[in-house]
Amino acid sequence: MRLLSFELNGAATVGVRVGEEVVDLSIAAPQLPRDIRSLLAAGPEALAVAEAAASSANATARRPLEGLRHLTPIPRPDKIIGLGKNYMKHVEEMGAEVPSFPGMFLRTPDSLVAHNQALWRPEASDTLDYEGELMVVIGRGGRMISREEALSHVAGYACHNDGSVRAYNYIPSAVTAGKNFLRTGGFGPEIVTADELPPGCKGLRLSTSVNGERRQSADIAEMRWDVAHLIHLMSTIFTLYPGDLIATGTPSGCAAGSTDPQWLTPGDVVRVEIEGVGALINPIEDAPRVRTDLDVRL
Repeated sequence: MRLLSFELNGAATVGVRVGEEVVDLSIAAPQLPRDIRSLLAAGPEALAVAEAAASSANATARRPLEGLRHLTPIPRPDKIIGLGKNYMKHVEEMGAEVPSFPGMFLRTPDSLVAHNQALWRPEASDTLDYEGELMVVIGRGGRMISREEALSHVAGYACHNDGSVRAYNYIPSAVTAGKNFLRTGGFGPEIVTADELPPGCKGLRLSTSVNGERRQSADIAEMRWDVAHLIHLMSTIFTLYPGDLIATGTPSGCAAGSTDPQWLTPGDVVRVEIEGVGALINPIEDAPRVRTDLDVRL
């Protein structure tokens, strides 16, 4: 099943994509929660109702996918955990040491935007970079989860662009700053439930292109810490809740790994695609200027 959030008459609602149409669950199954986080928290029975409603929905509940205004699938999760240094070729291109534990940071919800919405290059720096990643969506919460049980806690997967303002990433101990500028990352277009994909998405190819030029390409099986291991590690630190997000790291090929970095500029279009999961597309725009009397650039 492919779950998505979208805007209808100024309000957020939940849908299931079926081919080139979206079934509006507020019509097809009005008894269900109106947001994906709450739907996941309601458990497998609620998801089964959503799937059945989508398969039998009449024309009143169906809307064309084309022209739909996507929202981030889970607008305000309890936590967004970012993980880095998980693809060894990326570690090598960045000149970093091979870690014994994945790099870790948290993102704020308003640092992410939905499919087809613009990423903002901030006023503070021109060094906006792309990072195509697999996003893991937690369906069943827990703490101290074993590796053997970890994948049973996954609701599904989505595409993620872990946009990074590199000038801030380069400041010692400021990785989190570079990951949290307003509207610098992408998430979507939908959540594909885990039953449609290989365990942990191993064997699926992740690629990132800028203006149609491929910059990143890797098999998700290349991750040093696979999805099960990451859930296990994070659940030893946090209590995981339905709707929590875990970004699993990026392959080699980002701009920062080049001797002549091609930072993202207004007019660029970034596409993150994962086989079987979908394609997340975001154009680049300059952030609107809020003040003109401050010199904050790096």
